[in-house]
Amino acid sequence: MKDVESGNAGKFQNPEVTAKGEPRAKVALSDPQTLWFNTGTLCNIECVNCYIESSPTNDALVYITAAEVSDYLDQLVERNWGVREIAFTGGEPFMNPEMIEIMQVSLDAGYSVLVLTNAMLPMMRKRVLDGLLDLNTAFPGKLTLRVSLDHHRAAEHNRMRGNGAFEKTLIGMDWLRDNKLVMAVAGRTIWGESDAAAREGFEQLFAKHGYDIDASNPAMTVLFPEMDINVDVPEITNDCWGILGKSPESMMCASSRMVVKRKGASQPAVLACTLLPYSSEFELGATLAEAEGDVALNHPHCAKFCVLGGASCSG
Repeated sequence: MKDVESGNAGKFQNPEVTAKGEPRAKVALSDPQTLWFNTGTLCNIECVNCYIESSPTNDALVYITAAEVSDYLDQLVERNWGVREIAFTGGEPFMNPEMIEIMQVSLDAGYSVLVLTNAMLPMMRKRVLDGLLDLNTAFPGKLTLRVSLDHHRAAEHNRMRGNGAFEKTLIGMDWLRDNKLVMAVAGRTIWGESDAAAREGFEQLFAKHGYDIDASNPAMTVLFPEMDINVDVPEITNDCWGILGKSPESMMCASSRMVVKRKGASQPAVLACTLLPYSSEFELGATLAEAEGDVALNHPHCAKFCVLGGASCSG
């Protein structure tokens, strides 16, 4: 695999067995709850260690359209997946010119909607704000915006996202607060502080600004481990489930898939995981029917981020 570096040399090569020849763990799509869409990799800023390398110039994943999203929503019904949530990530989703329409068709179809955003300038354009107000009025409690806030202090956040980024994001969060939209926060765990200390810091920040966000709830204040591909991690075998006291059903790929549209592609593709948009072996096909197969945990992110870290992009 092209993105497995020296820290894991010899590992994660064969989807069937590990480097030691043991059966590799696989995960079935046992309870689909969330269908993700990448709205495009373009972003208004360029962050340090962005897992998808979003930037003002990266259009490797192009803007998905409302019509394409609507087609997959129809497929959800046809396949009887039982999904409850449609979620959007980027890039910055509000860079996509059809984002409000995309959210509209998802909400009209009866789903809850989750949007991952930095709450900066793309979200703060009048057309977008008016659209958010209309959607929140029409579908109260069905729309959540998860704001990227790498740390509860400005210095750390700005180190990742640029000078002034923290302050600009809080302006967006203040608007969401004042207009009673549901908010969540996504932070990082790279600062050498305990989970408890991080959540206490966020709790103080939320209280200071009057944000109705539960810092103690991992679904509302999500703290993601750093995704360093060079860190040596163990491969996950079938025996690991019993050893670790975890089950395949708790993995993100047991309950979700992500749709992307690659630059130059004639149609979108369905991926096994939100974290691996550039790994071809995790591309399952163009339709949801093709994406119903088992997923081999054949990447360091599968081990560190999902199995060992216990993280999930969904609430």
